[in-house]
Amino acid sequence: MIWTIELASYLVDAPWPATKEELIEYADRIGAPYELIENLKELEDNEEIYESIEDIWPDYPTDEDFFYNDDEYDYT
Repeated sequence: MIWTIELASYLVDAPWPATKEELIEYADRIGAPYELIENLKELEDNEEIYESIEDIWPDYPTDEDFFYNDDEYDYT
């Protein structure tokens, strides 16, 4: 299972919380790439409820992962 930001971006508007099957159905309905659907199919087969993309891809980059030092720039 290989995740990329591009693949994960298809799940931004997914109906969270969701089960594996609900996510697969959503991805299919929106026309997500085959690779995304295959990644979702590789999730464990249980009735686990996923609250967000971070539950599926723990290393999903968040805004906190990008450090911007506003002090370096003079916006005036």
